[in-house]
Amino acid sequence: MSRHPQQRVASVAVLLSVVWFVAATAELPRLEHDTVKDGAAGGSLAVLVVGDWGRKGAYNQTRVATQMGAIAEAAKIDFVISTGDNFYDDGLTGVDDPNFYHSFADIYTAPSLQKQWYNVLGNHDYRGNVEAQLSTALQEKDPRWLCMRSFILNTNLAEFFFVDTTPFSDKYFTDPEDHVYDWSGLIPDRATYLSNLQADLDSALRVSKARWKIVVGHHTIKSAGHHGNTVELEAQLLPILEAHDVDLYVNGHDHCLEHISSSRTKLQFLTSGAGSKAWKGDISSWDPKEMKFYYDGQGFMTLQILSDEVRVVYYGIEGEVMHQWSTADLSVSQI
Repeated sequence: MSRHPQQRVASVAVLLSVVWFVAATAELPRLEHDTVKDGAAGGSLAVLVVGDWGRKGAYNQTRVATQMGAIAEAAKIDFVISTGDNFYDDGLTGVDDPNFYHSFADIYTAPSLQKQWYNVLGNHDYRGNVEAQLSTALQEKDPRWLCMRSFILNTNLAEFFFVDTTPFSDKYFTDPEDHVYDWSGLIPDRATYLSNLQADLDSALRVSKARWKIVVGHHTIKSAGHHGNTVELEAQLLPILEAHDVDLYVNGHDHCLEHISSSRTKLQFLTSGAGSKAWKGDISSWDPKEMKFYYDGQGFMTLQILSDEVRVVYYGIEGEVMHQWSTADLSVSQI
């Protein structure tokens, strides 16, 4: 039974429209989220971003969730984005896996977090039953949950492009160690799947008229953290983002909070992968002109999006502001 019955009908209706769209076209599925608010010229949009969180409340996940609730209420968020690694260590075993409740539904209980959650898959999610996280059955259990491999979210002020980044990484195929990954959804094969995804993303970004273009994936493109740069994404995804003037790339994977600014474009690399376990002291050197912020503890991020500005705020485990940045801070040469 749904623990949030008041949201169930609307959420399922949205999902049904998405399923129809996927069946009707080969393009990335599109969702619509109406976010016009009173009191701001052209409207405003508030989003909370958290990643790498699902540990049954351990590693301070519950403490982070408490502060997420407080900040979400103050910011009046419209929805939540998860940057993946939703369930540790090995995803979900199926749609009836109790970890869905122990790591999600029973953790993020604040009234302010009873919003739609838009989720991408991380590498740990691929170690379980991927189809379980994508299943409509989870929305029956908690209507907040919406997870797809890759999709587009249209809002009044920004367009979000969610990308399935795990299949790009060679090491999961060539050196999986003792892990078993669920690649059953890479149809008809990995190479074709990735080629189609790149073409679909390139096409969608090319025709986008959005004021702000934000791409969301699990894996890093640029990072000074434990995993560092994902070389496959640097080669195969970054050129697409730069060619189409993407404003933000938002990711998890490295268990930290981090902001790197491109030295040659307006693109910002924003890591929010500190929803539970963090890696203290695990940082490599980086050009200080690009590294705007790095924090090796737990926390999360918010985006406040207006018609003429995007404001980024990182929060620590006590809800304290760790870093703030705005597109207004960009130099003329970067715009």
